[in-house]
Parts: sequence; structure tokens; C-alpha cells
Amino acid sequence: MACVTPEGKPTASGRAMLSALKEGPRSPEEVAEKTNMSLFRVRSGLRELSYAGLVEVAGERYELTAKGAESLQDAQ
Repeated sequence: MACVTPEGKPTASGRAMLSALKEGPRSPEEVAEKTNMSLFRVRSGLRELSYAGLVEVAGERYELTAKGAESLQDAQ
């Protein structure tokens, strides 16, 4: 299940992961706990979101980029 559409927009699962990062940087484990998704799924999804420029890695945590925050607002 993809987290980013071919057009570069987050899917429902991608938006759930982005929403989990709204409050600040989180580890993949924390995102998995917050979204009730498997850790494998979250790690794969965060990589997709990173390639799309919607999140970035900060140490061992992921955080929203300006583009990621904007895509969340567009989805609401």
C-alpha cells in the first residue's frame, strides 16, 4: 500500500503518518504507536514520504517539511 500517489500527494496512510509528525519529530516506533500501523509499514511509508519531500530525517527521527505541512492543510 503506497503512502504517496504518483502525483506526489500523500494517501490516507501517508496523511496519517504526516499527522503523527505534526507535534514534532518522532521515531518510526513512535509513529507506529500513534497511527496503530506496523513498524514495517511505517518505516516503508516514511521512506516514501521522504523521497517525496514531505518529511525529512533529523537524526533517528522524522519531521515534517514545509511541503509536508502544506499537503496536510490541503487535505483538510
